[in-house]
Amino acid sequence: MCFAKKFLLLLIVNYFIVSGSLFAISDEARSKGFVYLHEIDPTILISLRYYNDENFVGKLVDGYKKSVVILTKQAAEALKKVQEELKRDGYSLVIYDAYRPQKAVNHFIQWSEDVNDQAKKSHYYPRVNKADVFELGYVAKRSGHSRGSTIDLTIIKDGQKLKSIEEKERTLLDGYTITILDDGTVDMGSSFDLFDVASHFENNLIEKEFKQLRGYLKTVMEKHGFKNYAEEWWHFTLKNEPFPADQDASYFNFEIE
Repeated sequence: MCFAKKFLLLLIVNYFIVSGSLFAISDEARSKGFVYLHEIDPTILISLRYYNDENFVGKLVDGYKKSVVILTKQAAEALKKVQEELKRDGYSLVIYDAYRPQKAVNHFIQWSEDVNDQAKKSHYYPRVNKADVFELGYVAKRSGHSRGSTIDLTIIKDGQKLKSIEEKERTLLDGYTITILDDGTVDMGSSFDLFDVASHFENNLIEKEFKQLRGYLKTVMEKHGFKNYAEEWWHFTLKNEPFPADQDASYFNFEIE
C-alpha cells in the first residue's frame, strides 16, 4: 500500500476512534436501531451523571463505560428538532441520562438496600428514606430508560459551558432548605435527581419563575413528540417510542460504551 493510501486510512480510523463510532455500540444495539446522539446532533451538551460520582449513588454506576448518549434513532431525531427550536430561543439542551442498561438499575436496587450508605442524602434525598425511592416513583426497578427513548435533560444558555458543581442553599416556599447543585444550567428551582416534591412538575414549593421555565421546557419537548413524567421535571419519554413498555423484549442491558 502506498504512503498516501496508508495516511488516508490512518486518518479515517483515527476519526472514528475519536468520534466513538468504531464498532462501539454493540451489534445488538445497532440492529435494534440505537444510535449515538452525537451522530444525529453533535451540538447537544452531555453531562452524564451516572458516569461519575456526582449522583445519588455517589459512585460510577454499573454499565456506564463512556460519557456518550445512546438512544433509539427516533428519540435522537426528535431531540434534534427540540435543539433547533431551543437554539432559536437562545438555549441548548443538556443531557443528564438517556439509555440506561438494566445492570445500572440493578445497581440502584443494591444501593437502596444498603441503609448504612447515606453519603448523598443531603444532596439528593433529604426528606426521603432511601428504601422508599422505588415506591415513591423516583427510581424504577424496570426503567423506561432501558427502552432507549427516555431522557433526563435540562437547558443551558446557548454559548455557555457546563461548570464544576457549586453547592447553594435554596429555601422552598414551605420553609425547608434544599441544596442546589449549580452546574451552569438554567435554574429550574430544584436540581436533577432531587427526590422531593419540589422536583414534581406541579408543586407549591418553588417560585413562579421556576414554574415558567419548567413550562417552557415541557412545551418545547411536547411539541416534538415527548411526554413529561409528572414526578420529575427533567424526565421525558418519546410518545411513539419504538419499544413499548408492556413487552419484555423492549428492555435492554448492553453497556454504554
